[in-house]
Amino acid sequence: MANDSNKPASRQARFQAIISHCKEYGFIFPSSEIYDGLQAVYDYGQWGSELKKNIKDYWWKSMTQLHDNIVGIDAAIFMHPTTWKASGHVDNFNDPMIDNKDSKKRYRVDHLIEGFADEQSATGNEQLAKDVLASMDALIAKDDFAGLKKLIEDNKIKCPISGTSNWTDIRQFNLMFSTEFGSTVSADDENNKVYLRPETAQGIFVNFLNVQKTGRMRIPFGIAQIGKAFRNEIVARQFIFRMREFEQMEMQFFIRPGTQKEWYEKWKVTRLEWHKSLDMPAEKYRYHDHVKLAHYADAACDIEFEFPIGFKELEGIHSRTDFDLKQHQEYSKKKMQYFDNDVDPATGKPYGNYIPYVIETSIGLDRMFLAVMSQAYEEQDLGTPEKPDSRVVLKFQPKLAPIKLAVFPLIKRDGLPEIAKQIIDDCRSSFRCFYEEKDAIGKRYRRMDALGTPFCVTVDHQSKEDNTVTIRHRDSMEQERVAINKLKEIVLNAIG
Repeated sequence: MANDSNKPASRQARFQAIISHCKEYGFIFPSSEIYDGLQAVYDYGQWGSELKKNIKDYWWKSMTQLHDNIVGIDAAIFMHPTTWKASGHVDNFNDPMIDNKDSKKRYRVDHLIEGFADEQSATGNEQLAKDVLASMDALIAKDDFAGLKKLIEDNKIKCPISGTSNWTDIRQFNLMFSTEFGSTVSADDENNKVYLRPETAQGIFVNFLNVQKTGRMRIPFGIAQIGKAFRNEIVARQFIFRMREFEQMEMQFFIRPGTQKEWYEKWKVTRLEWHKSLDMPAEKYRYHDHVKLAHYADAACDIEFEFPIGFKELEGIHSRTDFDLKQHQEYSKKKMQYFDNDVDPATGKPYGNYIPYVIETSIGLDRMFLAVMSQAYEEQDLGTPEKPDSRVVLKFQPKLAPIKLAVFPLIKRDGLPEIAKQIIDDCRSSFRCFYEEKDAIGKRYRRMDALGTPFCVTVDHQSKEDNTVTIRHRDSMEQERVAINKLKEIVLNAIG
């Protein structure tokens, strides 16, 4: 299967192949699968959790360790319920939904229409798909629910379950999960209601003063966070792209009012460069400016990535103005101000007290995982008509690979396992290693290719004589003889 195929049917087949590969090789499992699963919830397996952690570590390092003026926090998932009133989520965090009267299933309107557009693309009706999506964007921007329903009816969009077009009117539904707090609660007691956070940003905003004062931070500065968020979405068939429980990597950058346009443009460029630093092709990315701005923003765009399901949002960059801090100041009655003693060249006086403006960068960790996996996955035909051969390989950048080095004794005797295990012991404190002695060497190589392991080492009888091993490179499949004491250096150089 070619990596660069642009045919919709091929893209969908590729997407299904990636989903199957993730399960077969321990990257991602359906949650609670023994009980038939839970819709739109997934568990990361032994190698998926390693890849996910490596992505997080790379983002965290690039956002905090490599910046003097950005620090990180880890805020609680539960927050005082007034937080979400102040942020606007109680009143505004809604999506237009529609119900099918026959199947009793509820759908997010944009997901339903996008699914129809995907089907049209897959059958060659590319222009119809583009027209429908353009109409949808324009109608959503105007909150024209009657127009959206007419768009669904005119195109005879059917419920995937019932196969009918018997739809209700479109209504708004809040996406937050709520629960009760405390040991003695009643489902009807609004005083005990708390929410599972629908985003991680508010944990940063309510800690703005704590971090600024204890860290003696000066404007401009940022606060970064990685954490779980929860949204009660009606989810399309898009694997981990859109889930009810997901993880975000966010950074809120606090700036002087009036400088937001400059910083917004700077962070757009900076974040795209971060993506490309992972050897992701530039042509796989594009900016998409928001047609309809959120209630808190004066500018917003998405960095979209070309997944097998098409160009979709991967990261958002938003100029949030001073909305969040101003709202929390009003609702908490605590001053969310910063005293800026830098001199304003226009007046010759210090800028003084103000509520900072904010530039947000927010990337979905699960979506980044899917982007990395989608780009890395490759099916290769290596054989000839006389001798068929193929492999599936995950071409992860070495720093992201779940396993950095696999070590194989050629046979399970003659002291070769002992040498292999000594290599593992010498390297395991520096990076993730893997030992295996079962099956032929060729089969072991193929398993490591399917896990994305950049280096495999074979210990043979020559190793006992001259302390050298054969190292095999994943992408080229080339092999070379190297000294055992050079292995760690080779891998460390590759992973940076």
